[in-house]
Amino acid sequence: MLGFAKKAKTPGDTQPTGPRHVAIIMDGNGRWAKKKHLPRALGHKKGVEVVREIVRHAGKTGLEALSLYAFSSENWKRPEDEISDLMGLLRAFIKSDLDEFAANDVRLKIIGNYRALAPDIVDLIDNAIARTAHNSRTTLAVALNYGSQDELVRAATAAAAEGAITAEGIEAHLDTADLPPLDLLIRTSGEQRLSNFMLWQAAYAELWFTDTLWPDFTPAEFDTALAEFGKRERRYGGR
Repeated sequence: MLGFAKKAKTPGDTQPTGPRHVAIIMDGNGRWAKKKHLPRALGHKKGVEVVREIVRHAGKTGLEALSLYAFSSENWKRPEDEISDLMGLLRAFIKSDLDEFAANDVRLKIIGNYRALAPDIVDLIDNAIARTAHNSRTTLAVALNYGSQDELVRAATAAAAEGAITAEGIEAHLDTADLPPLDLLIRTSGEQRLSNFMLWQAAYAELWFTDTLWPDFTPAEFDTALAEFGKRERRYGGR
């Protein structure tokens, strides 16, 4: 286990501690496959294998929450055969890994409008959420059919229905309202943008970018990102 303290950070606390909540934009499956002259589907398949490795490893680091950007609301623009491959991998992942989640006290959470997916996938997800609802060691939040701008519109609308719109009111209606504040956001593949992911949550998160394509991302590189986080001084707008 990494030697990070697990106490929560508060604004004004600049002592290096480990993150409670890490999010990852898992980018580069297609480019990985292209570099190896393989079908894109094999890049996505390898990417799922890496998800398993990182989720298992993250549980050992003391993280309270790990959020993964799996399928954005913009990904529907991709070719139908690629979307079909991604949905097939999602089905397989839930079926094969649910027992492990349950055994390792991992709670599954979905952010985004997953109910727009195929009915059988929705049923699988509902069952997985219900089965892991009382697990408390780590929360794995998977973003499916997720777009942060849509999330903010929904949250602001809900806040307005309750009265004056405030930052606290919006935050209370975000998909991530029951998760710790986002501490660290990682993006693989060399791209340096948020791509409509956790725009509100990332306001004071530390950002860490790597040129590594997601299928080549390793637990050791994850640890490197955590170690880098531990060196940073977070001032939250203060001096």
